[in-house]
Amino acid sequence: MLAKVTHLLPLELQQLLTKLPSDIQQDMEEIRVREARPLEIGFRGQSRLVAKDGTFAWRPDEAFIPSEEQCRTLLEKISNYSLYSIEEELRRGYITVSGGHRIGLVGRTILEQGHVKGIRDIGAFNIRIAREMIGAGTSLLPKLLDTVNQSIHSTLIIAPPQHGKTTMIRDLARSISYGYWPKSISSNWSGKKVGIVDERSEIAACVRGIPTFDVGPRTDVMDACPKAEGMMMMLRSMSPEILIADEIGRQADGEAIIEASHAGIRVIATAHAFDMTDVLGRPIIKKLMEEGAFRLVVQLRKTASGIYHHVIDTSTLLQTNNVETNAGTLK
Repeated sequence: MLAKVTHLLPLELQQLLTKLPSDIQQDMEEIRVREARPLEIGFRGQSRLVAKDGTFAWRPDEAFIPSEEQCRTLLEKISNYSLYSIEEELRRGYITVSGGHRIGLVGRTILEQGHVKGIRDIGAFNIRIAREMIGAGTSLLPKLLDTVNQSIHSTLIIAPPQHGKTTMIRDLARSISYGYWPKSISSNWSGKKVGIVDERSEIAACVRGIPTFDVGPRTDVMDACPKAEGMMMMLRSMSPEILIADEIGRQADGEAIIEASHAGIRVIATAHAFDMTDVLGRPIIKKLMEEGAFRLVVQLRKTASGIYHHVIDTSTLLQTNNVETNAGTLK
């Protein structure tokens, strides 16, 4: 996975990180570059400091320390040498580059009338490496099926950050669009029209409007568009049967999802949450479940053997204390 983002890095960091063992490079999930502080990488759910010789450092004083010049070069590369062109991304605190890789940035904020207008004096970057895992949703999809209507139930997928939510919905979009249904249940079902609202350009990783990840032949993508607006645009113009969006939580997101559900469209969305207590503590999402916008909630957890999923029937959850569940591990 390191090879996917090597071109973004200053030469010194490229040379250093490519000294790491090949299996670590392949499993790398993120690179944290902090000016005047130790270089850190994330892989297989772990974090390690990187030493000056390309091995792991066990103490901060043994680690490689990125310089001001290296951080400036990194910012120039990820912005295509034009900070003006990424003003909106700086306001949101991240940049999404070609390939769907998302780079978080922190520094001194610029305020305008009490709201963040941008970030300057950027002192740290978190490069999150996007990866396509064909088949990630294979064992989950059968548990989402609405066999009466030959479709899926509207589903909310929850997990903490970096537990596979985006990877999961990308693969579900692919399978649903192709019509890769479980043969024993739905062998005669066709693929569905899928609409993805990809606000952060991470799900489909579009370049000039064309997905670079395989999200299926009957999938349309509204790229780099706020979720609520994008969902309404999809409803008006593309007649999707399934709508997919990542990281919902704002009131406008909830209103758009309710509008879609009233139009008979099924929705798959994700949200940051550790468990159902977190979900029910978020008024917007709780309201969506109470209004029947989501029939199922899927909790994801990373394990050594894959991504574990736990499926909850929200109608049962909200009416009684007996929660209907189904679980499995994605290899």
